[in-house]
Amino acid sequence: MWLYYRFHLSHRDIEDLLAERGVQVSYEAVRLWCRTFGSAFAVGLRRHRRRAGGKWHLDEVQLKIKGKKHWLWRAVDQDGLVLDILVQERRDQEAAERFLRRVLDGEEWAPRVVITDKLASYPPALKRVLPAVEHRRHKGLNNRAENSHRPVRKRERVLQRFKSPGHAQRFLEPFSAVHNHFRPRRHLLAADQYRQLRSERFEQWREAARLHCAA
Repeated sequence: MWLYYRFHLSHRDIEDLLAERGVQVSYEAVRLWCRTFGSAFAVGLRRHRRRAGGKWHLDEVQLKIKGKKHWLWRAVDQDGLVLDILVQERRDQEAAERFLRRVLDGEEWAPRVVITDKLASYPPALKRVLPAVEHRRHKGLNNRAENSHRPVRKRERVLQRFKSPGHAQRFLEPFSAVHNHFRPRRHLLAADQYRQLRSERFEQWREAARLHCAA
């Protein structure tokens, strides 16, 4: 599962990689493992996630699923840490409120500032959910959230589009958690610091996946 969510690989690619190592498993088994355990592993990784910063960026990007428009709502902090994602059919005030409440449920503290684009659904939703928070609306200020959609777009192409809203949500929850966990801001770290952090992250992954118990 780590290989599948960490790299741009298909289930069949994972089957071949494991076969080269002498592990016989079908690609269908890999698919079922990801479907069954992906959300649980994502929850385990979030326990090791650092606290979100005080500035949140909210954005939504269109997904085409079976010819119908859906929207991937995403919240990231000022350092690009993905706080939460939610696939919804709508892009109105109700959808914005639902997403905001979901993000808040997963965080210990409310943000100091929320930055969005100029979507008209955000101001009334924020007034209801986060009335005391400063709201900044500007297309250029929200590049952090918009850039965070790039890894999703790459995986969407590998998957040849998502098959359903449920499929998108099931994949993107653990994918976002693994992306947060194994892709720190490497350009800000010295090589020794990065190797140490990588070792710590692998140990935390083993704990989240309960590999120590399996051993």
